[in-house]
Amino acid sequence: MSESPIWSHRFRMSDLSRGPVVVPLEADEATRAALAKHLGLRAIKSLTAEARIRPWLDGAEIGGRFKALVEQESGISLEIFDQVVEGPLEVRLVPAGSPNAPDPEVEIELDPEAPDPPEILDGDVIDLAAYVVEHLAVEIDPFPRQPGETFEYAPPQDDDSPFAVLKRLKDDNG
Repeated sequence: MSESPIWSHRFRMSDLSRGPVVVPLEADEATRAALAKHLGLRAIKSLTAEARIRPWLDGAEIGGRFKALVEQESGISLEIFDQVVEGPLEVRLVPAGSPNAPDPEVEIELDPEAPDPPEILDGDVIDLAAYVVEHLAVEIDPFPRQPGETFEYAPPQDDDSPFAVLKRLKDDNG
């Protein structure tokens, strides 16, 4: 995972030597505007998170939650509406060269119920805001609709296949 060029909150691994740490995060208005553009949203009206960082094996584990209020356009009615997007922060990190790092030579079996393998930490700094943005991007509905709004497809009553059109032309002319 790379650092977010738009929003960054750096945390040094050495700060875990005193035990677990809770870090509150809140994106300011300019940051939210830039993130909305980056994520293809109309607006992000609020974005907060609480990250709990604790030692894990020879690395760190990030837990916590994030919450955002985003402005989206319904894919059905095209009306603008606000939607709450929230979810957990769950990341495990190990330093490069760690015996606990996944072996790139071994094929990983994907189990949706199993925890993700740890990410490799490049250096001694974790960008907490970048993980919040990453988790937010995953939780945003790519096909938004207002609560209670449904799409009801009604097939055309006329048979507008090319053959039906030709038949109507033939019948009209002849």
